[in-house]
Amino acid sequence: MSRSHARTANPSATVLIVGCGDLGTEAGLRLAAAGHRVVGWRRSPEKLPAGIAGVAADLTRELPPVPPGTDLVVIAVAADGHDEDAYRAAYVGGVARVLEALSRDGVVPRRVLFVSSTAVYGSTSGDVDEQTPAEPTAFNGRVMREAELLLLSRLEGTPTAGIVLRLGGIYGPGRSRLIDQVRTGEARATTRRTTRIHRDDAATAVVHLISMADSPEQVYLGVDDAAATQAEVVRFLARELGAPEPQTAEASSNRGADRACSNARLRATGWQPTFPTYAEGYLEILSGAGIRHP
Repeated sequence: MSRSHARTANPSATVLIVGCGDLGTEAGLRLAAAGHRVVGWRRSPEKLPAGIAGVAADLTRELPPVPPGTDLVVIAVAADGHDEDAYRAAYVGGVARVLEALSRDGVVPRRVLFVSSTAVYGSTSGDVDEQTPAEPTAFNGRVMREAELLLLSRLEGTPTAGIVLRLGGIYGPGRSRLIDQVRTGEARATTRRTTRIHRDDAATAVVHLISMADSPEQVYLGVDDAAATQAEVVRFLARELGAPEPQTAEASSNRGADRACSNARLRATGWQPTFPTYAEGYLEILSGAGIRHP
């Protein structure tokens, strides 16, 4: 659970999690353990664990009634595909439909948090924080940014605070692609810096921001304490797995932004990561701890 020392705004609230997948479920379980009533909207609610009241919902159709008295809302949706139409339906369409459902049912939550991505920074390299201009270049970042602006503009001047949490690359239980690539010798070592966050720390960041007593900022970066090059990560994994040393990538393969995102603003609220770097996080995964929620 989160080791944050910040006060909790409401000792018991009704929390609606829209898009209760792996991250949303983990956050929901932690909110339920803290004494909140948690309702999860997803297409297959029967997959949700005890502690989260599942309700069937499809963001491309009319949404079910919002639970009366809902105080906190988390939008943690995922696209059904990897094309712009799928992203737009999930993120821009999803945010719009949730806000419409709240208005339709006369529910005015205290906070709505949208889980976004550092993809909104596009090809920006170097040190990045919340003051860095979001200038997305690919469709995924552009759609995410559009969804962010929609949420914040619609909620501006209302009693509901909008929060955007931009997560770095999520890794965690059941997310074994990089580990598998290292095992098979497919992983390549590049000097490009990347910033990531363990699934559990992403969940505690969601819980912390949605429930802390202090008034939140509009935007936070959710990443661990230190950026690392791809080479550092894959070579570490190779040593732990007893796998061959990953080959250095050709210069042409070292594409993409080379940036280090800062979690200083999030840490200043009292949140602390359990896995401050990739090393602690991947050791936890390699030990077999944790599960990925279906």
